[in-house]
Amino acid sequence: MNKPTTIHEDQDSFFYNLRFMLIVCVLAGNALEPVITRFAGAETLFLWIYTFHMPLFVWVTGYFARHSLQGTSGRNVLKQIALQYLLFQSLYAIMDFTIFHTPHMRLSFFAPYLLLWFLASHFCWRLLLRLTLSWKPIYRLLGAVLLGVCAGYLPIDGFWLSFSRTFVFLPFFVIGYDYGASIRSRLRSGWGRKISATLSAALLGWIGLGGLSIAPGWLLGSMTYAELGHHEWFAGIYRLGIYALEIGSGALFLAWVPSLTSRLTDLGRRTLYVFLLHGFLVRLAIWSGVYNDMETSLYIPVIVSIALMFAITLAHPAVRHAFRPLIEPDISRFHFNRQGVLKRSASWFR
Repeated sequence: MNKPTTIHEDQDSFFYNLRFMLIVCVLAGNALEPVITRFAGAETLFLWIYTFHMPLFVWVTGYFARHSLQGTSGRNVLKQIALQYLLFQSLYAIMDFTIFHTPHMRLSFFAPYLLLWFLASHFCWRLLLRLTLSWKPIYRLLGAVLLGVCAGYLPIDGFWLSFSRTFVFLPFFVIGYDYGASIRSRLRSGWGRKISATLSAALLGWIGLGGLSIAPGWLLGSMTYAELGHHEWFAGIYRLGIYALEIGSGALFLAWVPSLTSRLTDLGRRTLYVFLLHGFLVRLAIWSGVYNDMETSLYIPVIVSIALMFAITLAHPAVRHAFRPLIEPDISRFHFNRQGVLKRSASWFR
């Protein structure tokens, strides 16, 4: 019989393995986006990835939040997320202004830049969870689903402060926090795993045959029902249907994830670096015009292969060593004042 610590380590290895596989999907999805209107195969792969990768990524994030939600560690994580958001929002804006000369460019911390919505939402997910820790897990989940459905009805811009995505993906964060470990313990190997993996691949084929005729905005979670063209009073039912699709696709994808500790596990410990840095590479690739030379769908596996290569490179220990002061700054130099505003301590200037 394995010792409890070994079981815990194996369980965490599964989540680290999953996290790296998902960050590869994130990078591949972003890299494929410029060609999804040109190649049907790219759109198929893009939609398939989006049926599971963000829900599962939020789920994994909720699972790891169990160890750092409250107390000093919880406050430190909130500080670090806030610093990362402020810093990279500024860096991406500077890149757009100086390199890409984006017209009407202005820096705004209320409109997260592309992938930075995840940081803004992660900050909010932690705050919302802290506010509901006295609730029973089932009530917390039901409340999160209700918020996710109701958020689509509000007459606001869904992109503002990542408002829409924060509530749309909140249920997956709650599930990861409250049920991540128990769900993992129920995953079995053998025929059940093989059947699930086959069904996951079959879903990709079904999407390729036109079986999923929905606007990508439903899977992105960034738009209200009105922005998606649905003004019906029952539009929230569509959101529940999307939740069912994402849960089903995510559960099937888990069959592809290995449980053993390996090189994959080590890479999964540094996905933050891949997440925050890959946007620069994708933007530079688009700006370079390399996508204009892609004339056939044969470039799709090339794009995916390069995305995998970039993910492995950005997760390398040397990258962490070089960029750690930028991505994981010393948060002991910062504090929140009574009004909740992030301040630098006097020691910063010494």
